[in-house]
Amino acid sequence: MEGTLGFLLPLVLMFAIFYFILIRPQQKQQKKVREMQTNLAKGDKVVTIGGLHGIVDAIDEENVVIKSGEAKLTFDRRAIREVAEKTNV
Repeated sequence: MEGTLGFLLPLVLMFAIFYFILIRPQQKQQKKVREMQTNLAKGDKVVTIGGLHGIVDAIDEENVVIKSGEAKLTFDRRAIREVAEKTNV
């Protein structure tokens, strides 16, 4: 019994450490990104994963049309990395 406890305790502690240092913060970050992508609105200034800066011109369930200069480009909603400036609409 003592040998089993001595073997399992370090494994449980290692899992707990990995959970609080790696898994939990990553889950929080993913939730934050999903909420940001869900709350996108027309007129928001955004940055894509590829580094394109632009303004949301149109939006639907899965796609976002971004106006950058004179060009309008269509991206998946998941390609938006961050909202640089939120509109007050």
